[in-house]
Amino acid sequence: MNTKILECKKFISLVGRNTKCYFKDKFTFFMSLITPIILFVLFVTFLRNVYIDSFNSAFAENNLTVDDRIISGCAGAWLMSSILSVSAVTVAFCSNIIMIDDKINSAVTDFQVSPVKNYTISVAYFVSNFFVTFIVLISVMLIGHIYLACIGWYMPLGDTLMIVVDIICGILFGSLLAGVIESFVSTQGGLSAVSTLVSSMYGFICGAYMPLSTFSEGLRNTISLLPGTYGVGIIRNHYMNGYMQAFTDELAKANVPENIITEVIKGMRDSFDANMYSFGTEIPLGAMYGILLGTCALLAVAYVTIIILKSKKRSK
Repeated sequence: MNTKILECKKFISLVGRNTKCYFKDKFTFFMSLITPIILFVLFVTFLRNVYIDSFNSAFAENNLTVDDRIISGCAGAWLMSSILSVSAVTVAFCSNIIMIDDKINSAVTDFQVSPVKNYTISVAYFVSNFFVTFIVLISVMLIGHIYLACIGWYMPLGDTLMIVVDIICGILFGSLLAGVIESFVSTQGGLSAVSTLVSSMYGFICGAYMPLSTFSEGLRNTISLLPGTYGVGIIRNHYMNGYMQAFTDELAKANVPENIITEVIKGMRDSFDANMYSFGTEIPLGAMYGILLGTCALLAVAYVTIIILKSKKRSK
């Protein structure tokens, strides 16, 4: 028992050390915020009207009008779901820099010759990466929610709390994926290459930057096979539910027939990925969680396997 307690204390110390090393370098922390900040600024300055026009056109086709604050808020909520779902992965890859730096500086070698188990070192990197990414994303979320409160807030408390749960699920996926891939990276150049590749491509291949309805059927079906797509789907559901209900209430007050309201809202949910489909079949929210968390379980197995194989290799 004393041995387990001692190993637990070593683990906590390593997590604390890795986290402090990350936040000690203010530039590194700023670099992790670069992607979500750039996306947010681009939206506010250039893309905001594009998304607002898209929502307006959905109502104009049926000769309907709704409050501009609901439309502005919905456009903002759509993009916030994109930013947070993408950043859960891209930031996790960037914030894993401490593990790579320790390889470059041979600090990890010092740990390995100390009385600390190899799996304790590896799991400490993962937990620290998860914690750092969570802090970054919560910071981005708070900034985004202040913005949404200014232009039009229509999200119920339940969905707001579920967004935090969705962020945790997304970070778990991102941290495990980063841990598996970056286990094979041992240079600063390698880290930069992997981080750049993930940052530039991930948002497109998971359908975060553009609605999947704008893609060809073949591409939509291909993207629906990727687990990251459902990381986008779960958070998008909770960001847009309140706005879809606000649209429904607004149209009901205008005495729009219920069948037209249902048709318009479903069309909007389909067009902007609040409803997600794979090969023509709608994927329920519970199934999205199952796919994402099931993938996390597979990545966890892969990560543990890598740790075990590397430990055996070092012991020879």
